[in-house]
Amino acid sequence: MPSFYLEPLGCAKNQVDAEVIISLLLDAGWELVEDPAEADLIVVNTCGFIRDAKEESLETAFLFRERFPDKRILLTGCLAQRYGRELGEEMEEVDGVLGNADLSAVVDAARQVMEGRRVVWTPQARRPAHVRRKRLLSFPGSAYVKVAEGCDNRCSYCAIPLIRGRFWSRPEEEIVQEVKGLLGEGIREVNLVAQDLGSYGKERGGSLFGLLERILELQGDFWVRLLYIHPDHFPWEILRLMGQDRRLLPYVDLPFQHVSARLLRRMGRRGDAERYAELVHALRDSLPDVVVRSTFLLGFPGEEEEDLDALARFLEEVRLDWAGFFVYSPEEGTPAEAWHREEGRKAGVRLERAERRKEDLERLQEGITGERLERWVGRECEVLVEERIEGEDMALARSAFQAPEVDGLVVVHGEGLEPGRVVRARVLKRNGIDLEGVCLSQ
Repeated sequence: MPSFYLEPLGCAKNQVDAEVIISLLLDAGWELVEDPAEADLIVVNTCGFIRDAKEESLETAFLFRERFPDKRILLTGCLAQRYGRELGEEMEEVDGVLGNADLSAVVDAARQVMEGRRVVWTPQARRPAHVRRKRLLSFPGSAYVKVAEGCDNRCSYCAIPLIRGRFWSRPEEEIVQEVKGLLGEGIREVNLVAQDLGSYGKERGGSLFGLLERILELQGDFWVRLLYIHPDHFPWEILRLMGQDRRLLPYVDLPFQHVSARLLRRMGRRGDAERYAELVHALRDSLPDVVVRSTFLLGFPGEEEEDLDALARFLEEVRLDWAGFFVYSPEEGTPAEAWHREEGRKAGVRLERAERRKEDLERLQEGITGERLERWVGRECEVLVEERIEGEDMALARSAFQAPEVDGLVVVHGEGLEPGRVVRARVLKRNGIDLEGVCLSQ
């Protein structure tokens, strides 16, 4: 029986692809191993979103080749889809390259690589049959469910449509059955992901609201978290469901990207500081305990110092619960990449300024996040245990207001805190952007 090791890189949507690859290979008779030294084949599921992610993907493959010169290495994922031909021609360190448009091809690709044949495949996008995932890469009790693929928003800086193709939604019944199956396997947190959840179902006459209604008809005590909703077409009707059913968490992830109207138009987006502030205030009026996260793109072509000043003022005024910041990366084939090249030396100055201001904005937001977290001190809440702290009667956990990987944690004191279990805790204090509490249920 051949064995394989998989190194997952990139976002939650890429993680779902990695889990599908694992399941396809397991179904084909392969054995999954936890140590690459024991594997016949090493699969690196790459990310191709921004420059840093691309570099990490390539460096990971190089490191595996250095450590294991005699093993077979297969590149999969977004980077493999976008630059498959170039990687196949120039990267001798890997034995095969397989894009992510048709994950079912991984079984044949892996077989051919093990037979000594060099594989370079970038298949055309297709809508594959659902694959039941036999191995999840999340912490116990939590799972991502990808409800759609691709993107039609066509933001001028983003290469995702070039990699993932046009937006299409999975059938509603298929998603509901997948969620039902995960709940039956003990999953307590279902994180719905897509490039834009708010667009779910529109091309097939459905809606995110309708999908959520179906999921909430399922029996059981579980969380549903929504990640990545484009703010320019937020589906307001879902707030009613959040107010009616506590299982649909009042956690809203809105990637604003910026607040400068001029830059947002250039990005291909319709918002501005006033509209986005009104959106956040309206969410808080509807759901007092709602948690709002956003991300912001710094250093976009044409950005000036005053645009970053405006963003800082927005953060001070709106006081988001969580926010992340990343610096613009020119993506080949996008309009913004051409504008970046046209700026010449000014582009370097712009990116240096963005890197500098990123540190300032992160410090500002850290203080705001700490302030927002204070409202939970003294209150009781449910937390999902992620991992125990060895040798201590305590564990790391997350609450409804903390998304996996990107937000802070709750350190919970108590006995019998098994990973994957949901317990009730009282929050005692804040430590930076984390909280500390005591378990109330045994």
